[in-house]
Amino acid sequence: MSEPRTAAPGRRRHVTKVISTLARLGLAGVWLVAGGSKVADLGSSVRAVNAYELLPNGAAQIVGSALPFVEIMVGLLLLAGLFTRAAAILSAGLLVMFIFGIATAWARGLQIDCGCFGGGGALAAGESPTYFWETLRDIGFLAGAGFLILRPHTWLSLDGVLLGGPSGPETSKGQ
Repeated sequence: MSEPRTAAPGRRRHVTKVISTLARLGLAGVWLVAGGSKVADLGSSVRAVNAYELLPNGAAQIVGSALPFVEIMVGLLLLAGLFTRAAAILSAGLLVMFIFGIATAWARGLQIDCGCFGGGGALAAGESPTYFWETLRDIGFLAGAGFLILRPHTWLSLDGVLLGGPSGPETSKGQ
């Protein structure tokens, strides 16, 4: 007769918390780099949004000017682990919009740089868009956001401190 496995659920919880923490910190880094690369040149961000030809010029100016600050805000929330599920939902929403924008640019034959990490706009002569890889990358980020929506409890988070949950690996026993 074999003994019942009592360590498996605890180990599963531990692995889930590791994945959630890595997803949270990875997405935080993505948003902070993306927003940080655009915030110094809002004109470039506006040009990048305009290049998709999805919004009227006035709306593209508002979105292009606000987007870097939204990305930085989401990145800071995720970095701190504050309102983690809400920040993951915002991440997923942004990523779905970005995937949609890239897919429509690809389908319409536009030759643009996505502007995801600065720059953006029309590509120079001889350059080719990398829509496939950009879409694949964003789908990967979306998967991380989806995991975090379902499993928002992570280590080293303000959510854990404020809600009385565990905040570090050393407190995972019995959780």
